[in-house]
Amino acid sequence: MSAQVHVPSLFARFGTASVLTLAVTSTMLAPGMVSEAEAAAHSTKALKVAASKKGAPYKYGAAGPSRFDCSGLTLYSFKKAGKKLPRTAQQQYNKTRHIAKSQRKRGDLVFFHSGRSVYHVGIYAGAGKIWHSPKSGDVVRLAKIWSKSVWYGRVR
Repeated sequence: MSAQVHVPSLFARFGTASVLTLAVTSTMLAPGMVSEAEAAAHSTKALKVAASKKGAPYKYGAAGPSRFDCSGLTLYSFKKAGKKLPRTAQQQYNKTRHIAKSQRKRGDLVFFHSGRSVYHVGIYAGAGKIWHSPKSGDVVRLAKIWSKSVWYGRVR
């Protein structure tokens, strides 16, 4: 008497190779790295934290909980999501996995640069917008990405 294995209909449609691909791509690829799904969960949470700070005043060097500069907002948001980032925008850029504009997702970091120097950072909200803490006299807000001189990074 042989045992029959019942494969869920979703997997049956795609075949064994696709099920194997799904199993491999949803697991850790190397020690110390997180799966794409786990990274997305952290990024989504960080995005929600940043949005919850709407209206908080800008203060140079501040990293929350009630005042922020640009990198202070990203640091605070990802810390609340369970991820550690360095303090400055440049250091955060150096720490992230660099991605192309075509790969960006909600919750990725958007780095504004002049030449090779990063001078501002925000969290991508989708539809070409970011949550950021812009400058002295302003507040945390949602804004359209205003420059083409941007790089994207994904927090690992």
